[in-house]
Amino acid sequence: MTTRTIRARDRPVFGVDVHSGDVRGDSPSYALVILDPVDEDDPDAPDADGPMARVTRDVVSFRKLCRLIDDREPLYVATDNAYELAADKGELVNFLRSLPDGTRLVQVTGAERPEPLSRVASRHGIPYGKEPMKEAEAAARLAAANVGHEVTAFTDETTVKVSRGRSTGKGGWSQDRYTRRIHGNVRKRTRQVQSKLKEANLDFERDVTEKYGGYANATFTVEARPEDIPVSNSRAGDVRVEVERERRDGIEYEPLVQRRDRVIVGIDPGTTTAAAVVGLAGTVHALYSSRTGDTAEVTEWIVEQGRPIIVAADVEPMPETVEKFRRSFDAAGWRPTTDLPVDEKLHRTREVSYDNDHERDALAAALYAYDDHEDQFERIAAKTPPRLDREAVIAGVVAGGASVEAVVDDLSEDDGSGGGSGDGDADEADPTEPERTEEEETIRRLRERVDRLESHAESLEEDLEERDDRIAELEGELEEAKREERIEARSRRAVSRLERETDRLERERDEAQERVADLERKVETLKELWRLDHSNFGDVAEGRGLVSVKVVEQFTLDALDAADEAYGLVAGDVVFLRDASGAGRRTAERLAETEPRAVIRGEGNLSDVADAVLFERGVPVVPADAVPVREVDELAVASEEDLAAAVEEWEEEAEQRRRDQKAERIDRIISEHRAGRTLPETEE
Repeated sequence: MTTRTIRARDRPVFGVDVHSGDVRGDSPSYALVILDPVDEDDPDAPDADGPMARVTRDVVSFRKLCRLIDDREPLYVATDNAYELAADKGELVNFLRSLPDGTRLVQVTGAERPEPLSRVASRHGIPYGKEPMKEAEAAARLAAANVGHEVTAFTDETTVKVSRGRSTGKGGWSQDRYTRRIHGNVRKRTRQVQSKLKEANLDFERDVTEKYGGYANATFTVEARPEDIPVSNSRAGDVRVEVERERRDGIEYEPLVQRRDRVIVGIDPGTTTAAAVVGLAGTVHALYSSRTGDTAEVTEWIVEQGRPIIVAADVEPMPETVEKFRRSFDAAGWRPTTDLPVDEKLHRTREVSYDNDHERDALAAALYAYDDHEDQFERIAAKTPPRLDREAVIAGVVAGGASVEAVVDDLSEDDGSGGGSGDGDADEADPTEPERTEEEETIRRLRERVDRLESHAESLEEDLEERDDRIAELEGELEEAKREERIEARSRRAVSRLERETDRLERERDEAQERVADLERKVETLKELWRLDHSNFGDVAEGRGLVSVKVVEQFTLDALDAADEAYGLVAGDVVFLRDASGAGRRTAERLAETEPRAVIRGEGNLSDVADAVLFERGVPVVPADAVPVREVDELAVASEEDLAAAVEEWEEEAEQRRRDQKAERIDRIISEHRAGRTLPETEE
């Protein structure tokens, strides 16, 4: 273990890096660097102003590291990757929970997308080496300089729970008294905790579960970290107190200090002093106005918002008060060629809400200053190497009045002298090399500058080639778009032509439909006239070998009445029953009363009752298959020859049916006579 002194904070800072093994494997060891505070009267402290620290180096196991953290309670535990201390998210949360109050885990390389530690160390002038011990020391130094992000899984809310320290038991002679005592002690301790929280002026909410004799438990939700709460974990007798921070949804990274960006400030002096802060991207950060604030208060407010590189006014010439602010910040000044008109101010600030005209004027000055420098900012950003801070280069050019190349050179030299690039002794000067003269050193710097400019020129040429390629690509896309436009134009013309053809066909269709309607009306008229001329159906069939047929839709009384009303049912008619089923005796008798010549049966069969009635009345019933019926509207005809043949066939069947009935009756008489029975007189 070795030690030496450097500057540090009032509390220890731990730097940690994996020395051997893997946190996901067996027993990893860690390189540990501790920056310990040193008193001013310490004999080992060097003669220098400011707090000092002693560096302690060691290689420890994870268990020993945790013990040291618990014993020493460092301000920061710094590492280049938080997951070197935990295999996964769950273990990382457990590690964060195990840290003492006031100890924070810091990832010095950034948040979710960390940078290489060598780059971060070089940017902040911290010595760096590839060995684990040097990386651990670099992490500790960076954290001591407030570089990095705190890794946290907890909010700033803390839960303090006061509960029973022992069970109330299963019962006994003194059970009630024992329970009352425990609950009473919980209530007493709850009141003590509440009193301490109030004395510390902490905001909290209390939730109490009351039980027999006092409280079973009480929960305080406090708006503070555990280290700010005057209560700690404890267990004494009947009561225990547990302090635990509220969990976040996941792992979050919070910067140790908020970075102060470069900004543009517009100021409107007067009885009411107003100021507006605008970022280098043109975004409005904050507005301020006060009737009582003095210059110091306004300056303090501006410092909190960022580092001004331009101070702007809305009038010409620049007011003396604004000029004082500009000089105090060593910033560039901006003013319009003439006083800004009110309508232009209103238009430029229309998208931002402000409280009064003074804030509007200050904001307009800042925004117009940004508009005037926007192109310059873009040119500077294009020339700035990625490894350098773009805002720092803009500040050097705009506020410092230097060229971009000069600012880049200065910043590059500052980075180069800030502790090396991490190659250890390789970056140190060769002691055998002769010392250069001032002229040789100037030549060396100029050559390096030429190399950088040539590299920048090559980069610009590559950009030009990329732009040429992009232009060619866009021209190709333009030609393709024109071709598609021509195709679309042809399609539109074809669609228009088809629409005109469709309209023409629709007009022809409508005209044809109108002609059809006229013809249908004429046909109906002719039919009506024809019916008037041929009211007697017999006239239709006369001299043509046809017989007129009167159609009855159903063999029902209503259908017979409807047919009789429509064209009359008289003796000698031929009746066509379209549906012959379902008739009873009364319906059959109603049809027989008209004394039809014949009945043509269509669909369905006659009922036995109807068939018997028509047979007894001598009405021939013939099937439609034997006598086809031809219908024209309300008119129907059948062949006279077919009808006569069918009626003749029915007569033969009727005669046979009568003989059968007579024979059946004679057989029945003989049978009854043999049985000694006398038959009643019957008609022959």
